[in-house]
Amino acid sequence: MADTASPRPLVAVSRGDLPGTAVAGLAAAAEVRSWPTDTPPTADELAALVASASGLLALGTDRIDAALLDAAGPQLRVVALASMGYDAVDLEAVAARGVVATHTPSVLAETTADLAFALILMARRRLRVAAETLHAGAWRTFRMGDLLGMDVHGARLGLLGFGQIGQAVARRARGFAMDVVHVDPARPDGGGLSRAVSMDELVATSDVVSVHVPLTPGTRGLVGRDFLAAMKPTATLVNTARGGVVDEDALLEALAAGTIHSAGLDVMEREPRSDPADRLFAESRLVVLPHVGSATEATRAAMVDLAARNVAEVLAGRPAPTPVPGTPAVPGTGSGLVAGATS
Repeated sequence: MADTASPRPLVAVSRGDLPGTAVAGLAAAAEVRSWPTDTPPTADELAALVASASGLLALGTDRIDAALLDAAGPQLRVVALASMGYDAVDLEAVAARGVVATHTPSVLAETTADLAFALILMARRRLRVAAETLHAGAWRTFRMGDLLGMDVHGARLGLLGFGQIGQAVARRARGFAMDVVHVDPARPDGGGLSRAVSMDELVATSDVVSVHVPLTPGTRGLVGRDFLAAMKPTATLVNTARGGVVDEDALLEALAAGTIHSAGLDVMEREPRSDPADRLFAESRLVVLPHVGSATEATRAAMVDLAARNVAEVLAGRPAPTPVPGTPAVPGTGSGLVAGATS
């Protein structure tokens, strides 16, 4: 009797040598076509990689737009990001084609909150400058007025967004006896961790403002000149969300003018950044890190594993465990896009 089994689906993976074991595990049920290196493919290369694929496992920096989806073809059922953020995905184009879009919440919240708090401490206590002074051989004597920063303990922490990462930062703030407030229309109840306030109150009264909102048309450039001008001159801004939420030119102006005390960024408007003469790197009151919020061995592996599980579940005919908020968990269910969906 002839073998009538259906051919195995094709899954495209946009990077080679990803952490975790789940990508290798996909090969048990699917043909896996991986980009051979950890250097990002161009748009054309990614389009060629995904051609005829039923699933795509991609990173949060890969642009998933209508052209890419058309290059994949009508058999594409799922695009799984190894990322909590999904601003690089054209959700309307995905929804119009009945493709499931997934992301990786929960698995990176605690690790990213650790990094956010590290930035708070580094920026507020001027630890970057302190380390550079030591490494440059410029620490010659102890002076009471040298390298003075601002206290973190007992300060007011304002969380712009109170999702998983914001709540994890709030839990850490309790150990520093911080007064925690937040702005998040979807989460007016702080659950004992925080108190909801107006945006004006948060900006004007917080000693530290930590950004935890997704990048959307409504949040792009949210932290701009007016926002920064309304902050306390002794305040610190930290962003571990998406670079586009903060206007970098406005931030540099505010730091140079003393409008705010300091800032810490793990994300930038343009990434990657490698020019040593970049203005972001020259500002002494700004700590900049290369998007390492989730960069621990366990967390990065967990992100890839969850993305692979989303692919496997959808291709097996089951709902995706973690679809992008406001979008369908199974393919072909219509537009399904809820306006203003956030993580």
